[in-house]
Amino acid sequence: MHPILRACSERQLGLFTASDARRAGYEHSEIRHLCSSGAWVRLRRGVYMTAEDHAAINGSGRRHRVECLAVLLDLERPTAAISHASAARLWGFPVRRDLERTVRLTDPAVWRRGKNFHMTQAPLPAADVATSGPLRLTVASRTLVDCARAWPLEGAVIALDAALVAEQVTTRQIRDALARARHWPGAPRAARAVALADGRAESPLETRGRLRILGAGLPAPELQVEIGTSGRLVGVVDAWFDEAAVAVEFDGRVKYADPWRGRSPERVLWEEKRREDELRGLDIRVLRIVDADLDGRWPRIESRLRELLASPGPAHRRFSTAIRPQGRSRAG
Repeated sequence: MHPILRACSERQLGLFTASDARRAGYEHSEIRHLCSSGAWVRLRRGVYMTAEDHAAINGSGRRHRVECLAVLLDLERPTAAISHASAARLWGFPVRRDLERTVRLTDPAVWRRGKNFHMTQAPLPAADVATSGPLRLTVASRTLVDCARAWPLEGAVIALDAALVAEQVTTRQIRDALARARHWPGAPRAARAVALADGRAESPLETRGRLRILGAGLPAPELQVEIGTSGRLVGVVDAWFDEAAVAVEFDGRVKYADPWRGRSPERVLWEEKRREDELRGLDIRVLRIVDADLDGRWPRIESRLRELLASPGPAHRRFSTAIRPQGRSRAG
């Protein structure tokens, strides 16, 4: 590959256009031959990669970024930005696996739909646009509000919670973005999701569990509460009902299958057991909830939680509590 074209592709995630190739001296017949021989791969009209670079993106986690940039290069709309679920994936927010992979964009002047892309026409001030390498995308707050305007409530709150706990966005930024979108389609739906968001939920399971609890008409629990005794931290519980002294722990499988901080699954299981034994020894009642409990088994779990909350906690407390103002990201 000509060094000018190679430098161009390196600035564009390995991509280059027919115009880039012609500027490097490649003629139309050469481009056709390189594609037909398999040396170059055509991703979209006039957008290419070398076969070597194309093979390297498979399994590397870069495919979505490459697909987004390929659409931008194809459309040649410098005012457009990757948005909605496509931007959410770029930001690393949780997105439902069954959500379509169509590349979503927003442009202030043009609505357009084509092969594997959908461009919405909507206001797009400069403050709502960020850059990530060669990519233009909506900022985190705008992305979350755009998704919340279209997604089911649970998925939107999960994404909002994840962004807040990772400190990728602030509550103020989200509310400002919501205010700017107040007259747009889906704004009431987004407002409901934003009202339910909480930067202390540390996993999608914790968000789903909290929504189940609220949906049952039960009191809203405090999240990420430190339990201590004799000046020593016993543990941090996911959800806490203070009057009844009931702790709810949301047990995702990943905690044991892929534990963080270098701990083995066996060590995690042992530490969880010791911590729960100590909490119970302080007259704290503990209810553990797993993913399956939030679906078909929820009526039984709800009934058990109501039973626990119906009786008050110990009259004499041998423990102290402190609410963490912010959750802690478990990534890494």
